[in-house]
Amino acid sequence: MEIQVATLCDSASDYSGKLCILGTFDTICSSNTPIIQPHCSLALRICFKPGDEGEHVVVVRFIDDDGQPIMPPFREKIAVALPNDAYFLTRNLILNFQRLTFAKTGQFSLDVSVDDEMLARIPLRVILYRRDDQPPQV
Repeated sequence: MEIQVATLCDSASDYSGKLCILGTFDTICSSNTPIIQPHCSLALRICFKPGDEGEHVVVVRFIDDDGQPIMPPFREKIAVALPNDAYFLTRNLILNFQRLTFAKTGQFSLDVSVDDEMLARIPLRVILYRRDDQPPQV
């Protein structure tokens, strides 16, 4: 199995198996703390091939630069059964976050594991800027 898409974005949705992503980003900036992101989504597209049939556990951990969790991990079981005539099967997984709050600036990441094997690390930078500065270009 492989992760074809793993991104943090403004929003994502699944339309009949099509993964629709709007506004991918890797930096959140604010003029003060706590830094609050009103809404964002993690969009994943996982491709399964023959030999990947069965039940799998997907775990997403949101951690800071010290490896400490900033929220409880998300766990989802996925049952995979490829049709007889299929060479692969894809599944979309979307996690929506509301009022994501950061007490401090720094480097963060969303770590995606399937069956205890880390398959993707999505980095996130959280920074401050002064009101008289221009926000950084992201």
